[in-house]
Amino acid sequence: MNFLKSVNWHIGLTSLFLISIGILVIYSSSKELAIQQFIYTSIGLIFFFFISQLDLFSIKKFIFPLFFSTALLLVIVLIVGIETRGSIRWIPLGFFNIQPSEFAKVVLILFLAQFWTKNNPSWINIFKSILWISPILFLIFKQPDLGSTLTLVAIWIGMLFASQIAFKKIIVLILIAFLIIPGSWFFLHNYQKQRIIGFLNPGSDPLGRGYNLIQSTISVGSGQLWGRGLGRGTQSRLQFLPEFRTDFIFASIAEELGFLGTVMILALYLYLLTFCLLIAYRSFDRFNFLTVIGVFSMILFQMFVNIGMNLGILPITGITLPLISYGGSSLIVTLMCLGLVSLIAKGKKRIDTGDF
Repeated sequence: MNFLKSVNWHIGLTSLFLISIGILVIYSSSKELAIQQFIYTSIGLIFFFFISQLDLFSIKKFIFPLFFSTALLLVIVLIVGIETRGSIRWIPLGFFNIQPSEFAKVVLILFLAQFWTKNNPSWINIFKSILWISPILFLIFKQPDLGSTLTLVAIWIGMLFASQIAFKKIIVLILIAFLIIPGSWFFLHNYQKQRIIGFLNPGSDPLGRGYNLIQSTISVGSGQLWGRGLGRGTQSRLQFLPEFRTDFIFASIAEELGFLGTVMILALYLYLLTFCLLIAYRSFDRFNFLTVIGVFSMILFQMFVNIGMNLGILPITGITLPLISYGGSSLIVTLMCLGLVSLIAKGKKRIDTGDF
């Protein structure tokens, strides 16, 4: 039981609280899916505890093999992957479907942490980092999976900014982004364009492209202060709210648990993210610091975009709510990433006064 003492329970317990909320809400609509989510949680926790006990030096030796293995899996997805709602993202394994685009997140965090540990953020190295990750981004975007692609870009941006890049370079990159983003419209699939149009003017097609956004905002507003109660949300239970266990689970929670329930979730996320920043700030090693920032960027971006699209202030992109939304690969990968943060916090404790 010594390994339990070395696990960072600030991260572990906060994660378990968020997961429990998700399972509770899923259980109120489907006992079978809640059991599946519990199984995914158990697998994710095994990875969390296992990674928490590893040696970072050993992990570093496997970064490049993992990077190329992930790229290979993304190629395999396009060949043998199963199609769901127009997207090919999963490799069928019989009892479980694996989504390589999710596992690409943790691999990319480790790869970029190693890259920026060995290289300063010059223009040449920035360009090299883009070249390295471009195949991964392209293969995921090809599925198509815009949400995961944007999450990986957010990880790259967050870790680039944390690599002590000069302020002038940041300004130049922002200007370049403003020039590139409008042109990206022509590379989007038709349904992705319709989502953006629906976001800008949902009332123009309330039963079509604007339907999801309208139903989501109705769900959030109908919860009021206390909520309707678990299992009593009319928007989700009567199937007006789409994907109420995955993309729109926050709207479902807002309807059933009300404003107070959403505040509790936001408080848990705030605590988790703040603690991650504290670990990063006190990290003694550049690789450790960048790894934690990568995990922080991933969770913050997914949380912000998912809640934003549920509230109707951001376009719908199909990004799940970390640790809460139903889904095995997403949950397991998030717990793997938090296992890395727990490992780094443990390493800090060995050389410091034991603040963690």
